[in-house]
Amino acid sequence: MIMPVSFSVDDEHRPIKSRAVFSSSIAGIDSHHARQTSVVVGRTRRRKVTDDSLRLIDDLTNRPMDPMFSDARLGAHRQSSLTVWITRVIVFVICIGVGFYSCLFIQKLNTDPRKIVRQSLAADLTAQNTRLDALVKEVGGLRSEVEQRSKTLADATEDSQLVQDEMSAGLLPVSGPGITLTLADPIAAGDGSADGSYHRDNGVERIRVITDLDLQLWVSLLWQSGAEAIAINGNRIGVQTSVRTAGSTIMVDVNPVQSPYRIEAIGDSGALAGAVGADRQKTLYDSFKEAGIYPQISVNSNITMGAATSGDLTFARKGE
Repeated sequence: MIMPVSFSVDDEHRPIKSRAVFSSSIAGIDSHHARQTSVVVGRTRRRKVTDDSLRLIDDLTNRPMDPMFSDARLGAHRQSSLTVWITRVIVFVICIGVGFYSCLFIQKLNTDPRKIVRQSLAADLTAQNTRLDALVKEVGGLRSEVEQRSKTLADATEDSQLVQDEMSAGLLPVSGPGITLTLADPIAAGDGSADGSYHRDNGVERIRVITDLDLQLWVSLLWQSGAEAIAINGNRIGVQTSVRTAGSTIMVDVNPVQSPYRIEAIGDSGALAGAVGADRQKTLYDSFKEAGIYPQISVNSNITMGAATSGDLTFARKGE
């Protein structure tokens, strides 16, 4: 015998089939209940309608949720289309806003703050460099103006004695007649024998070469003979210029010089040539001749020399 599909359900406990706003399209779906079939095995037994266990099974199958816990939005009342669309628009706007601000937040998280700092520092550096260039140009213009005015003032109030003193001290370029004394190391010395260990050693076992003492001697003889300006290999001798040896190299002030050494002197050509000639300096020439050194003197009608390097005065003061 086929049993009935289900016990009858009261309207009060009948399942609500309406759905939420976003599920209205499936509001018409029918409820599916478990269908119970009984297979007659042996003799047929009539089911008792008042069986509590069957009622419990039917309630659990067809009405699993208590009506008190039903969603209030699943009530029997239906919302209007205007309310549904307004709700959808509001939710859509909220989603757009949340997505936009989420993108901004993620972009800010991915931004490197050090890049902004570097850009700021680079901009400051560029501005400072621009300002520095402007200041350098301004200083250059002011310096040129000062030099121009100083030159104009010097030309207007030129002191012959001051010019004479500066020329004597080697602070101004000069030109005039004079002589050139040329000294060269002997050919046997070569480059390898120019060792500082024997620059001042006259031993017979070593080769004699030109030393700083020799240059100082010739310069002293020229000063004594009335030379007004002297230069060694183009380096002007001033009041603070030294001729010395640094290792294996002869230095004129801070400039190294090498053989052949050309000592130029401005002054009376005849007096200077006679003062340093072989007739007046026979002993010196004989000593050089034994070492293979032969001084050469030439007279020049015009010799041009630059200014000597002037040092800074730290302790010297103008006397009263």
